[in-house]
Amino acid sequence: MMLSFVPRGPGADEPDTATLVARLVRGDRATLAALYRREAPAVYRYALAMCGNTAWAADATQDAFMAFAAQPHGYDAQRGSLGAYLAGAARHALLAQWRQQRQHVSIDDDDHGGEAPFPAGDEATPETLLVREQDTQALWGALRRLPVTFREAVVLVDLQERPYAEAARIAGIELNTLRTRLHRARIRLAELLGGALGALS
Repeated sequence: MMLSFVPRGPGADEPDTATLVARLVRGDRATLAALYRREAPAVYRYALAMCGNTAWAADATQDAFMAFAAQPHGYDAQRGSLGAYLAGAARHALLAQWRQQRQHVSIDDDDHGGEAPFPAGDEATPETLLVREQDTQALWGALRRLPVTFREAVVLVDLQERPYAEAARIAGIELNTLRTRLHRARIRLAELLGGALGALS
């Protein structure tokens, strides 16, 4: 079964996600289209922010849903939302594409020599920088220059506004590791944006 990638929200009369998943597990394939309409936009936005390629993002979203359709019982609602589960599947699809294109950056390479504690306190975040920065191309250019692990943390928490615990599950890392990566990514992103602004002024 092929799904046409048209990101839309859920229909007003559709049952909740848990009901739709239960129907799919029982063999009701018609519910997959409803779940796709409901979850695909966020999964696609995550994949696009990670790779910057619309075709790859669409393929990763499609692959995530195809894998879910093949084994819907593999999703456990007790471990997180369906959106997080599908984003994790899209992440694996993207990594496979990167490996095939020989553009893969090790997901374990944080480009640093050890984990530092995550400090408390208010910090400038990418979404506030986005509001301040008129040239959005500078933001996306800076994001693409971040290590994959840093970029993923920013995309999940700051751009998609996912809860920290859910973002950590998608990335397959511990919560403290996510916090450390996010902190360092914010610093690096602010530096890159500062350099871009200086070049433009």
